[in-house]
Amino acid sequence: MSSKIIRSGLGSSAEEFKSLGLEKTVKAWEDGFRTGGAVGTYEWWYFDAHLTDGTKLVIVFYTKRMMLPQKPLSPYATIDLDTADGRHLEERVELADISFSSSKDGCDIKIGDCYIRGDLHNYEIGFKNDVVEVKATLSANVPPWRPQTGHILFGEQSEEYFAWLPSVPEGSVTAEITLDGKVTRHEGSGYHDHNFGNVLMTKLMHHWYWGRAKVGEYQIIASYITGEKKYGYKTYPIFMLAKNGKILADDGEKLTYSEEEPFFEEATGKTVYNKLVYDFRDGKKGYRVTFSRQKTLINFKMIDQIKGIVKLAAKIIGFSGAYHRFFGGVTVEAFEDGVLKESVTGEAIWELMYFGKNIK
Repeated sequence: MSSKIIRSGLGSSAEEFKSLGLEKTVKAWEDGFRTGGAVGTYEWWYFDAHLTDGTKLVIVFYTKRMMLPQKPLSPYATIDLDTADGRHLEERVELADISFSSSKDGCDIKIGDCYIRGDLHNYEIGFKNDVVEVKATLSANVPPWRPQTGHILFGEQSEEYFAWLPSVPEGSVTAEITLDGKVTRHEGSGYHDHNFGNVLMTKLMHHWYWGRAKVGEYQIIASYITGEKKYGYKTYPIFMLAKNGKILADDGEKLTYSEEEPFFEEATGKTVYNKLVYDFRDGKKGYRVTFSRQKTLINFKMIDQIKGIVKLAAKIIGFSGAYHRFFGGVTVEAFEDGVLKESVTGEAIWELMYFGKNIK
């Protein structure tokens, strides 16, 4: 006897916009502290930058560990830095919640000496500990965007959700990095988004691929999310393509997605793919975006990030979640009446978050 598949989907109806207090246009308060740190919730603000000398930078501000949403506020900030000369650095600032300040009116988050603040157009981002200090600015080249309400709703009453707001789909970055007593100054392309939810993500989603890129005049956000078994492994395609800041395509329902060249990642026990293809078709117009992996920047089993009795419980139930971050090439192809009119290539960083067991 088969189990009933539970309802889920991207919130897009007029009633869903109203119930969430949202309009079609993104407002600054949406990038503020949305959950209040309530039991069962989690929230983070993400920033990344690809700098012209090859340096890659990711800074994230968390209200609590995403795997422990039932816990009280335990804010921390992380940085992943890959320098142009090949050095990889991972650091964290984790302090008592009294070091955390925030705003509900807009993005203004502070964790110790680490901060992110801005107004959907211009942001300041900082990270500081005794190893590395970064001061960065981000100025939007693409307006704030979200797929419909930005909320994937789960349950017969849509009572559970995972929300995502690309506050700055792409912008210009300046960054000052202090490392080993040496200060370097950089420019490049950056991105900022804001994520939050009210139930443990492992209960909702099986895995997702997500990536963003700037390729020539094109700016891209591409994601393919697969729900958990009880939601029928339903997929939620998300896609946004802009050119010189003007959005050309953002309807995930018109997207065909494919994965090519599978390989087994020994470190995490997951099947991952060297090539991801997002193919968007709308009448005579079409765009194809292809991510091609060159190397893995980060991969780890999530259970190795957990301690104490929670880790023991995760082992008992066989939890096998893993995270991967990749670097490689990205190609954008533009078609008209099926004829290739333009093709440009560049570089990108993308991720695979894999909560469940392999299904392929």
